[in-house]
Amino acid sequence: MAAIELERLERRYGERVALAGVSVRVEEGQTLAVLGGNGAGKTTLLRVLAGLLRPHGGGACVLGASLPDERWKLPARVGYLGHEPLLYRELSGRENLRYHAALHDVRASRVDELLGAVGIADRADEPVRDLSKGLVQRLAVARAVLHHPALLLLDEPRANLDPAAGELVEPLIGRSSGRTRVLVSHDVEGALAESDVSLGLRSGRPAPIDAELYR
Repeated sequence: MAAIELERLERRYGERVALAGVSVRVEEGQTLAVLGGNGAGKTTLLRVLAGLLRPHGGGACVLGASLPDERWKLPARVGYLGHEPLLYRELSGRENLRYHAALHDVRASRVDELLGAVGIADRADEPVRDLSKGLVQRLAVARAVLHHPALLLLDEPRANLDPAAGELVEPLIGRSSGRTRVLVSHDVEGALAESDVSLGLRSGRPAPIDAELYR
C-alpha cells in the first residue's frame, strides 16, 4: 500500500483554484520533494495531506486514510512542520513538549530525550518568546517528531538553522529517519538530491521542474 496516493486532487479557496489535477504516488519510506515558487500551492498541499484542509475534488489517500472522510485518523500518525512552529510563546520549550506529549499519550521521558537530541536541554525552561528563531525551529522539529509519526510533512524544515543545528536535526527529519516524508523547499538541487519522487507546482497545477517553475 502506498503511503500517499493522489489522483487529480483539487482544492479551492472560494472561486480561486489552489490545487488542480495533482496526481502522485509515494511508497512507504520514500521522500516526495514538492517544488515551486511562491503561491504555487505547496503549503496548501501539505495542509491537505495533514487533514487540515478538505480536498474539493479528486482522490486522496494518506497512510490508508481516505480524505476527507477519514482525516480524523491522521493526527496521531502525521508530523507537521510548517512555517509556524505551533508552540505557545508564553510557555517554556519543555512545557510545550509536555503538553503535546499528553495530547498524544507519549511517555514523559520522550520530552527530555528530544530536548537533548536537538541540543537545547540547557534552554528548555525559558519561555519560547525569549528564544532565537533558530532555537524555536529546533523545538518545532522536536514537537513534529514527538509522537513517532509515520509521515513527516516538512515545509522548509531547515529554515533558521545553522549547519551545526542542521546536523542535529538530520536524524529526526532527514532521510536517515526512515520515515515517509513530503519535503517543500526552495533549494531545488538539495531537495531533489534527498528525494525519491518529485512534484513541481505552478499556480496549483503540476508543472515541469525547471527554471520556469519559479517565474
